[in-house]
Amino acid sequence: MTETTTPTPLSGLRVLDLATLFAGPLAATMLGDFGAEVIKVEHPTKPDPSRGHGPSKDGVGLWWKLLGRNKRAITLDLSKPGGRDTLLRLAATADVIIENFRPGTLEKWDLGWAELSAANPKLVLARVTAFGQFGPYAHRPGFGTLAEAMSGFAAITGEPDAPPTLPPFGLADSIAGLATAYAVMTALAARDRTGEGQVVDMAIIEPILTALGPQPLWYDQLGHVQPRTGNRSQNNAPRNTYRTADGSWVAVSTSAQSIAERVMRLVGRPELIDEPWFATGADRARHADVLDAAVGDWIAQRTRTEVLAAFEKAEAAVAPIQDVRDVMSDPQYQALDTITTVDDPELGPLRMQNVLFRLSATPGAIRWTGRPHGADTDTVLSELGLTETELTTLRQAGAL
Repeated sequence: MTETTTPTPLSGLRVLDLATLFAGPLAATMLGDFGAEVIKVEHPTKPDPSRGHGPSKDGVGLWWKLLGRNKRAITLDLSKPGGRDTLLRLAATADVIIENFRPGTLEKWDLGWAELSAANPKLVLARVTAFGQFGPYAHRPGFGTLAEAMSGFAAITGEPDAPPTLPPFGLADSIAGLATAYAVMTALAARDRTGEGQVVDMAIIEPILTALGPQPLWYDQLGHVQPRTGNRSQNNAPRNTYRTADGSWVAVSTSAQSIAERVMRLVGRPELIDEPWFATGADRARHADVLDAAVGDWIAQRTRTEVLAAFEKAEAAVAPIQDVRDVMSDPQYQALDTITTVDDPELGPLRMQNVLFRLSATPGAIRWTGRPHGADTDTVLSELGLTETELTTLRQAGAL
C-alpha cells in the first residue's frame, strides 16, 4: 500500500462497501479515490463476483484491481449472528454504508435502517438496486442490462433497420455508480446541517434515463419518439463515422452551426452552406445523405493523419475512432495522465484509469490496487477492538 501525505478532501470519512457488481462498488471506489477510508465487506466463501469477471493474469482477476483499489478487504457473513453483530459495531464507526442486496434482505438479517440508524444516527445508507426500494418491480432480480433496455437506451441505439443494441460494457451500472457517489455526498452535506443521516434509494434504471436527455419531455409535449438513427443525429449533420484512405475511421460532429460551415468549406462544398436547409441543425439532419456524401468522399481520399491535421487547421471537430491500444498511447490522455501506472504487490506495475477528475488543492490518488479477498480482516477488526479470541470464535462460527 502506498500512503500519501497530500491532503485529501474526504480524509476521515469511513465507508463500508457491502455491494457487488458494479454500481455500488464503483461509487465506493470514487469515494476512496479522494481519501475516504473504504472497507470492502465480502462473504467469506462468496467474494464479489467482479474478482472473477473478465480476463485474469496468474489467476488474479484484473477488473478487481481497478474496482477494488483504495479499499481494505475484509470478510463477514452478515446472515450469521456474529457477522451481524460485528457489522453493527463497524456501522457505529462509519459514515456511509453502500449495499445492493434485494429490498428486504438486510431487514431479514435484522440489519435494516432501523437497526443501522440506531447504532449510528449519523449514518448514510446508500441502497443501490435495479428497480429501487418500492414499486411493482422492486423485488425482481436485475442488472444494468435491464436498465439499458427499459430506459429507452437500447431502443435508440443501432441502425434503423437493425435490432436494438445493448452496450458491450456496464453502461447503466457505471452511470448509477457515479450518481450514487454524488447522492452520498449530497446526503453527507445535509448531515452537516441536520446532524442526522438518511437513506439513499438509488434505482439503476433511473440515472441512465437522465443521461438520455429530453426524450420524456419531447414525448410529453409533442408525442415524439426518437427512432434509431445509427451514428447519425436528428439534431445536426454531418455527424457520423467516416473511413479514411488508409482504412482507419474518424468521427465528425457539427453540433454548432459555425463548425458545420467550417467542415463544408474544408471538404470543398461551400455552396451547401447557402442552401436554405443548412441554417439549422435539424434541417441539416434531414439532408444527412447529401452532407455525409460530401464529407465521406473527401475523407475517403486522405489518410487518417491527413484528415486529423486538416480538421485541426480548420478548427473543425474531429476525433479518431480509437481502440484501447490507441487510448494507451494517445498524447492527450498521456498529458492528462488519464491512464496511470500503479504498483501492485501481486502483479507488479499496472496501468489503469486514474481518478475521475483533478482538484488543484486536494487531489485524489490511487493509494493501492484491489486487495486479495479478506486480506485486511484481522487488521480492521482488531482496530475495532475485537480480540484474537473473538476473531477465532467468529471464524469457527463461519462468520469470517
